[in-house]
Amino acid sequence: MKTKALMMSAAVGSLIALGTLTAASAADEKKAEMEKCYGVAKAGKNDCAGKGHGCAGQAKTDGDGSEFISLPKGTCERLVNGSTTAKT
Repeated sequence: MKTKALMMSAAVGSLIALGTLTAASAADEKKAEMEKCYGVAKAGKNDCAGKGHGCAGQAKTDGDGSEFISLPKGTCERLVNGSTTAKT
């Protein structure tokens, strides 16, 4: 009976580990499909550090060329003032 319980525990543990690996892989794929888009972030809505600050959500002005948001690849070039490189 103990052997059967151990086998069931191992099987359940394997399924949980497989599910975790699959979720992590999907997150990595989604991240790879994104790009930084500079010049389109609204004030306070940027995704990461920019000039003069080190955190997301601290952009001071709309459309600052040094602030970015992450968008699906190919979207940035379709936006007015959107650029995949930072503007100085």
